[in-house]
Amino acid sequence: MTELVRTRSELAAARALLPGPVGLVPTMGALHAGHRANIEASQAAGKSTVVSIFVNPMQFNQASDLERYPRPLEADLALCADAGVDLVWHPDLETMYPAGPVEIRVTAGQLADQLEGPNRPGHFDGVLTVVSKLFNAVRPDQAFFGEKDYQQLTLIRRMALDLDVPVTITGVPTVREPDGLALSSRNVFLGPAERERATQLYRALRAAQDNADTAETALAAARAELDGVDVEYLELRDPELGPVSAGASRMLVAAHVGSVRLIDNMPMIIGQVR
Repeated sequence: MTELVRTRSELAAARALLPGPVGLVPTMGALHAGHRANIEASQAAGKSTVVSIFVNPMQFNQASDLERYPRPLEADLALCADAGVDLVWHPDLETMYPAGPVEIRVTAGQLADQLEGPNRPGHFDGVLTVVSKLFNAVRPDQAFFGEKDYQQLTLIRRMALDLDVPVTITGVPTVREPDGLALSSRNVFLGPAERERATQLYRALRAAQDNADTAETALAAARAELDGVDVEYLELRDPELGPVSAGASRMLVAAHVGSVRLIDNMPMIIGQVR
């Protein structure tokens, strides 16, 4: 049976009773099949699984985005129960930030100024700060994050490495709709016509995989598929998000479809065509 706790004392007591190693799936709620894949990855790794649900205000640049972020707690708890989650931690704002606005935070470094960074200043500082707080509170052995937010995953891995955080960081492959659209809480804001155009992101990434002779051919193939969306960036990086010209790579894209901003990414090997 899935147990719900809200305070730090309740969390500590429940955490002490979990058998074996613990896996953490940090979320902001509005859970979908992508989150469930993270839960299942934790369970497949043999972990007692904790899901955190906390809408972190430090991650939002616009107050309006924070206000409209969906908070379907009952549905989220039902998904966790159906998936066999051991423990759900759902703290309120005062529990997470008892001293009020955070003055001391984790700084994400130079990578935070690239890709998503210019559009979301301070976002990754907020992500790393809250993730470090979640790690300190839950004390997991392993944490699971979706690869759809690949820059976030990369920065969390770097934080764990640089700060000697004793948590194994595991990326879980992106879960997609049958037409390829990456699952996201933002998808609910797409109208029917926008929903169709949004699949261009996936088609662009697949086209790049199919034309990966060189970085130039991969990028050109992707750009040719993005004629109905407002592209913010389309970049090819190495797996750690540094420069790349050949070999293992990751293509990342962000685009506006109507008023909805979507991101996606896909691994590929430059010099190896599908």
